Amino acid sequence: MFSLNVPVPGQVERLAGDLHPALTPFDAVRDRHTLVVKRFDTNLDPDADSLPRLRERLRETLRSVAPFEARIDGIDYFERPTRGDGPVVYLRVESSGLHELHRRLCTEFGTVEGMEGDEYTPHVTLARGGRIDDAAALAEREIEAVRWTVREVRVWDSRYREDAARIPLR
Repeated sequence: MFSLNVPVPGQVERLAGDLHPALTPFDAVRDRHTLVVKRFDTNLDPDADSLPRLRERLRETLRSVAPFEARIDGIDYFERPTRGDGPVVYLRVESSGLHELHRRLCTEFGTVEGMEGDEYTPHVTLARGGRIDDAAALAEREIEAVRWTVREVRVWDSRYREDAARIPLR
């Protein structure tokens, strides 16, 4: 229902747009690009389906989190994703601050098995479904790295497919 995402800068959107012709062999190409930090699951935390309670707990949990650097440094793919059709082609994200934030959130809100904790792979999904060979060929492409400072996070509401809250990092 809710997830906590990092907004990606316009440079990432442009990169995804530039890659679009190479993504056409896949079954589904993403038109919205985000970076999921944490999914909230009512099986792990009863506040996960209440935006007001979730937002207040997040504000408290994030109070001491300073802005941090993130970098997209290549293309990769999940051959068999935890959920949905594979392969999933994505932009690979490197960020020690992002991993630290993810661990903090898992401690506070629980860990979604198979996707989070040690299995968390920060990424921006580009496309899914199709042939492994096409995904492997894309993963060999060189791209220019994109660096940015993460200054806020957003609560995403999957029911309405929109941001439900913005929380600045201090």
